[in-house]
Amino acid sequence: MVMPSYKKYESLIVANDITTAQVSMKTGVPASSLSDWKCGKTFPKIDKIWTLAKFFNVKVEDLLEEI
Repeated sequence: MVMPSYKKYESLIVANDITTAQVSMKTGVPASSLSDWKCGKTFPKIDKIWTLAKFFNVKVEDLLEEI
């Protein structure tokens, strides 16, 4: 099964020297959704993953991992 990877997202925010709040403001993905993802409460839907991938200029697959 393939799921969104918070670790991969986190490495992108570190590499791009940007905060989750800034990502939220620039992408429209709610900060609460990103926080819930970090805590493992929920996973972002594919449209949000696509938005994040586009923002970071990476493939959607770069934000996914096999579990």
